Amino acid sequence: MRDDTTPDGPKENIVHFNPWRDFNDAAPQIDVFGDEPDPDEIARFMQVVFGYCDGLIPVRSFIDKGQGIDGRPHNIWVEANEAVAEKMATFATWAWREGAAVYVIPGTVAAPGQAKAAEILQMQSVVVDIDSGDIAAKRAHLERHLGPPTMVVESGGITPEGQQKAHVWWQLTEPAEGDDLRRLCRLRGDIAAKIGGDMHFRSAHQPIRVAGSVYYKNNLKTLVRIVEFNEGRERDLAEFIEAVTDMPPAPGIDLSPDFSTPDKPAVADVLVTPVREGAQDDWSRFEGASAAIGHFIRMVHEGRMSRDEGWEGICGYNAAMLRPQWSIERLKRESERLWERHVGKYGPPLIRLDAGAPGPMEMPAFTLGALLDDESPMPEDIIAPRVLTPGGLLVLGGAPKVGKSDLLISWLVHMAAGQPFLGFTPPRPLRIFYLQAEIQYHYLRERLKQIALPPEVLAAARDSFVATPKLKMLLDNDSSVRVARAVQTAFPAAPVDIICIDPIRNLFDGGPDGGGENDNTAMMFFLKDRVEILREAVNPDAGVILAHHTRKATKHQVKDDPFLALSGASALRGFYTSGLLMHRPDEDSSVRRLEIELRNGPALPGKLIDKVKGEWVELNPMNERLVRKEVGARLDAERLRKHDVILGMLLDEAAGERLYTAMQFAETFENRGGLGSKHTIRERLSVLATKGFVKFLRDPSGFGFPVTRSRFGYLCVEGMQFGAPVDHVDPATGEVTTEARPVLPSHFKCPQSGLCLQVENPAVWVYPEGLEDDLTHMSEA
Repeated sequence: MRDDTTPDGPKENIVHFNPWRDFNDAAPQIDVFGDEPDPDEIARFMQVVFGYCDGLIPVRSFIDKGQGIDGRPHNIWVEANEAVAEKMATFATWAWREGAAVYVIPGTVAAPGQAKAAEILQMQSVVVDIDSGDIAAKRAHLERHLGPPTMVVESGGITPEGQQKAHVWWQLTEPAEGDDLRRLCRLRGDIAAKIGGDMHFRSAHQPIRVAGSVYYKNNLKTLVRIVEFNEGRERDLAEFIEAVTDMPPAPGIDLSPDFSTPDKPAVADVLVTPVREGAQDDWSRFEGASAAIGHFIRMVHEGRMSRDEGWEGICGYNAAMLRPQWSIERLKRESERLWERHVGKYGPPLIRLDAGAPGPMEMPAFTLGALLDDESPMPEDIIAPRVLTPGGLLVLGGAPKVGKSDLLISWLVHMAAGQPFLGFTPPRPLRIFYLQAEIQYHYLRERLKQIALPPEVLAAARDSFVATPKLKMLLDNDSSVRVARAVQTAFPAAPVDIICIDPIRNLFDGGPDGGGENDNTAMMFFLKDRVEILREAVNPDAGVILAHHTRKATKHQVKDDPFLALSGASALRGFYTSGLLMHRPDEDSSVRRLEIELRNGPALPGKLIDKVKGEWVELNPMNERLVRKEVGARLDAERLRKHDVILGMLLDEAAGERLYTAMQFAETFENRGGLGSKHTIRERLSVLATKGFVKFLRDPSGFGFPVTRSRFGYLCVEGMQFGAPVDHVDPATGEVTTEARPVLPSHFKCPQSGLCLQVENPAVWVYPEGLEDDLTHMSEA
């Protein structure tokens, strides 16, 4: 196959594709190792790389190095149509028999014999070849920032460290042509630069191995295989370019130009050399901007420029030398990224940690339309659901000895292990730096051993949870520098995810005026000029957790608004993104309540938590009367009142010669006597019938009432009498007797089945077993 750097080969090296003439004229050979082309993988590969393209696909096969055999290369051009997978499988089978590898240029051309970069017409996928370093870490970095790829192919090669080299593919929603094709090739180069991949893929005509073919290099024979395939996963080119622009370099990758080599221009030349897009110059716009930004960042870091002067210099280079110039947003992102990298490599400046990175003078502002039209995915929570978001601040408050530190350590260790805790979930194992100033070293290790944590959690968090012993310092400017360096030393390969300060009180620096933590001005100084600057120095997207004490407050105050109990609450509550308050509703119980307040997400209900066998667990609030016994007592009293009112009404109505079915009673006495709606009355009657306080009379004809169609009958209670007692005079003796007319039940509701059953002896009122305690309780009440 011809390219831009080698002369055209002889005409006999161009083989036109005819499987019956060229490839199937020999008897099949037996492969004792079993490695042979896989037609299914070839079909998947061709669909991802050429499924939407038109034209001819340049294909090449040649003998891989290190086999001890020679052979001439074979070039063919296959039309990108429905039969392309079958033709490629046939060609790969022929190449396998010849001991040859199979490559394609991942784009199409117009005519046979074309294969130069300028002759490529269409490409529909973006690929990066990762062939050195920590392959797995680089793949993880790509997936974290660019999302899952459409396909990952292990090319067959192995790094000196023993990892499989890989080709990572993203399929586009449509083929790129013309200017988009040039953008795509530049994009392939940018990804390779940021990940430490093969930079040859800046060129459109760079060939690549076909998945499903066989790799023979250096006496190693293996299948070029697809190890990850996300069918239908496609990306829009413009959106993908933005994602790659935002992606930071992988750990260990330095994009700063090397000006010490003789083939690179001096910094002074870079700053006055215009750079045009489309690779028209020796420098790309990305390389030029990175070099200029890096120069001004070094000047600011070394104190030779102020922050504003550095940003002014960056903007001046952008306006004068980049053609077309970058947007302010992109310039800001790249400046902040390079500043973080520079600080990570050379350490924060000793006297100016609060200088920050060079940044824009303009205040960012967005129209309503821009906000509504932005459909980009939301940032991934550090701790879900929205409890700690990227760049967020969480405050965990509680009275002394309520168990804050114990809970916090258990929580952080679970997050470092990537395991959920009390319903809080990390997306992966998190890197956590626990800056604590309460427990000395020996007692800290003792506590960590005493906390009951699952062995698998401890094993997973051994290296990702880093804690300090008790620190005797204030978090002033000098100490911030020390802390930043300690964090970077603890996590040299990747930035920290969470910085935890426990407690605020022991490290609090109130600024020049020396205010305390209850002073709102001092609290704002500590949060903005100490905590925020520390975060910016190590990782602007890291989450911060602050452990804080509460003021003395009554239970009623805590119940009405628990977060007002935090010391310095006015400033602190307006600053944090999440608040958690831990308190004991009942001092006689070990149960704690965790109140939750979120600013970046929907409200979360509070949690009841306790330690069971040494581990923190969440309790079901519906089953916990100890915490709400005052409310429960009021509800019990209300139910007892309705019980007495209903029974009294039934007795009074019967004395007035009125009997009711359950439905008629509920409708008649709705909203009377504080009984509520008819549905509430029906529910209470059903409960009273189950407990035996209400029974039923099926045939009330003796009292002048018709037989009802009701399932049970007329309501009847113990001691019910119909009408007033009647006096009878004996004519013979003149003796006067009083005769009452009792209303006796004929049926009752079975407490087990709910069926209507016949009463054995109407004259004896029987309550179901187990109701004695209820009767005693009511009599006491």
